[in-house]
Amino acid sequence: MSQITTHVLDTASGKPAVGVPIYLYQQNGSDWIELGCGITNNDGRVKGLVDEGRLPSGIYRMHFDTKCYFSSHEIDGFYPYVDVVFELDDSGSHYHVPLLLSPFGYSTYRGS
Repeated sequence: MSQITTHVLDTASGKPAVGVPIYLYQQNGSDWIELGCGITNNDGRVKGLVDEGRLPSGIYRMHFDTKCYFSSHEIDGFYPYVDVVFELDDSGSHYHVPLLLSPFGYSTYRGS
């Protein structure tokens, strides 16, 4: 399993958000290096967003292209994208970063 995983739920419909493009970046000074990308499946998840193995401690960003998702469902959403920035420690622990999404709001937390 990837050290970083995600899950997107559409709280307005009560279903997984299918077809959300997601990009994972690692901060390197003032730059961001893309580590992986994918599109959510029927369960709202991306399998293998980043290769298996231990990632170095540091600051990471998960970019969710919510405009693409809302447009594909003919919904006028307020947020064209959501960036979730978080910090990995050097423990090698698993980090699950879910996104609860609706057209006019979102929430995230560190899952298990």
